[in-house]
Amino acid sequence: MTDTYDVIIAGAGPAGGQAARDLAARGYDVCVLETESEEEFPSRSNKSTAGTFPSTMASFNIPDEVVMNFTDDVVLESPNHHFERHQPGAVLEFADFKNWLVDESRADGAEYRFDARVSKPVMEDGEIVGVRYNGDEEVYGDIIIDATGPSAPLAKALDVCVLEREKQAIGIEYEFEGLDLDPAGYADLTDTMMLRLDHNIAPGGYSWIFHTGEDTAKVGVCYLQNEAHRQNAQSGYTVDDYLQYWVDTDPRFENASRIEGKQHRGSAHVQLPKRMSTDNFMAIGDTVPTVDPLWGEGIDKCMRSGRVAAATADRVLTHSERDTSASELAIYDQLWHERVAPKGKNRLFMTEMLYRASNERYDTLLEDLHRVPQKRLNAVNDGNPLAMFQMLKFEDLSILASTAKDWFSN
Repeated sequence: MTDTYDVIIAGAGPAGGQAARDLAARGYDVCVLETESEEEFPSRSNKSTAGTFPSTMASFNIPDEVVMNFTDDVVLESPNHHFERHQPGAVLEFADFKNWLVDESRADGAEYRFDARVSKPVMEDGEIVGVRYNGDEEVYGDIIIDATGPSAPLAKALDVCVLEREKQAIGIEYEFEGLDLDPAGYADLTDTMMLRLDHNIAPGGYSWIFHTGEDTAKVGVCYLQNEAHRQNAQSGYTVDDYLQYWVDTDPRFENASRIEGKQHRGSAHVQLPKRMSTDNFMAIGDTVPTVDPLWGEGIDKCMRSGRVAAATADRVLTHSERDTSASELAIYDQLWHERVAPKGKNRLFMTEMLYRASNERYDTLLEDLHRVPQKRLNAVNDGNPLAMFQMLKFEDLSILASTAKDWFSN
């Protein structure tokens, strides 16, 4: 095996796999370092709910073979109300999806080294030139990409990524069978992806049921360790306890049981990225971080970040001088804000306000959604400030003020 490549990618998740796929297709020598063994991959990193939408399926040519269930609608729930919107989607089998990315990029020549735990960058004259892994093994490249997620050993060492503990979301998900998807008093969750806002179940976050076919679903809880969580948390409760509480109290789970071996844990940071690149280096995916703050969707955002990183690498490596300096790679930061997460700041502000609201406010919000024109809802989802302001009530002014105060004090 050669030890020098055009691009080295640490991490074989959606972001790293897509970057490898695009770069290998363009003929570059690519080496991907993945912590897990090939036989187990991706058992320890199989943490995504894997819900996505037709635009993602089409943009990246994701095959139907990795889809567990195609859905027709999205449902929002509060403690006492629900709102349903027609929005086709797909719930992926995340392990099959990640292995598909590996196979696709390998077919075009990308090399994968499994059982390769990345520890730190190899530096020369103050710049990263390679990666150290498994203790003392090293591999070198013109461009290094960190796609390892929140662990971010390379990005942290280069001061590219500063992940804040209070912005860390933790989650747990099980796959269940035997669910009652349409009991009296609840929305019909057949062929839907449902998100629930309820501080009794997910203080400072949300819970979900994603239908995966017949009477099975992915069921989980996720919350940020934020002020809303501290104010609403049950003493001594862990994320596991909240999920168990939900299962014990919701009639949809009365005859349901967990599917053995289908447990997923994970974490991601929900915050604005700052610098995402430097000399010879880019950070992508959840290393940045990239997860959509409002819906928690990560696959599309991660793959888009991998794609714009690959486009940036192609741009600088095609040039005869192969200039991989920070000034040249800064185009990645620009593309990220334009193509990966446009209006990201507005959407994050809206999300932080949302998590500070009470359960009673969640109920009135979902009631209001039935009366709001679809055009305005689309504008709110796109982060339009005027449309966001039009959704507020008088009692929301205190939430607006406290959120703004925290933003400007940080």
